[in-house]
Amino acid sequence: MKNYIKLFLAVFTISIVSCEDVIDVDVQTDTLRLVVEASLDWEKGTTGNEQTITLRTSTPFFDTQSTEVVGAQVSVTNDVNGEVYLFTDQVDGTYTTDTFNPQLEASYTLEIIYDGQTYTANDTMNPVPDITDIYQDTKDGFDDEAIELHIVFTDFEEEGDNYFFKFERAPDLLPTLEVGDDEFINGNEVDWWYEIGDDEEGVIKPLAPGDVVDINMHSISRPYYNYMDIVIDQLGGVGIFESTPVDVKGNCINTTNPDNYAHGYFRVTQKNTVIYTVE
Repeated sequence: MKNYIKLFLAVFTISIVSCEDVIDVDVQTDTLRLVVEASLDWEKGTTGNEQTITLRTSTPFFDTQSTEVVGAQVSVTNDVNGEVYLFTDQVDGTYTTDTFNPQLEASYTLEIIYDGQTYTANDTMNPVPDITDIYQDTKDGFDDEAIELHIVFTDFEEEGDNYFFKFERAPDLLPTLEVGDDEFINGNEVDWWYEIGDDEEGVIKPLAPGDVVDINMHSISRPYYNYMDIVIDQLGGVGIFESTPVDVKGNCINTTNPDNYAHGYFRVTQKNTVIYTVE
């Protein structure tokens, strides 16, 4: 009987080992592309002369090597007066300047020459209204017990203003991004409110006394509004009522090889920055 059991175990072991075949799976990979992080934001009340542009390449899913882009030539031109601002390669993927001279209503063109190819992008800097008041309440949000923050400003009389808001609370992994325009508020006082609701897992908590929130309010161009509107929809995830994920293209065009477009966006904005502590 013991010999029979030993024989059975031996055959069973061999069967298991023989099933351990190596299966090679071809993982779909996309074309490696230049990724441009070029947000030239002029904070109201400052000179705005110091600006940084970050360049890297897209990363294959299982690749861990550095994707920082060095050796590129980066410049930004004021299309109104012809001033050219050269960005210095810091050999870590960042390119910096301390001579940028922001001008409202001016169009700017970014040029990047990298790996024998030229990329260009264009955006316009628009003025941002002053924030006249910030307060907290519990009356206007989706949850009448949750604290919401209110940012008050007066939209400019001329129609066509577009806004981008970023709310960032220290414990949260990701900021909250929102966009809006003046289609229904043109020339009026605006009370823009922000609220955090509980998530299903209970990881994200509503605003509470002592929370510190960084608030950034940008005046943006209409093309950037359209771009961020799609990006924010994509960040919402995928579900029955969610948008279908798509490849969101920015405004960086490869003039040498249009098919090899870059990811990311070049924007120029004027912004307000406020830090608010919830009471």
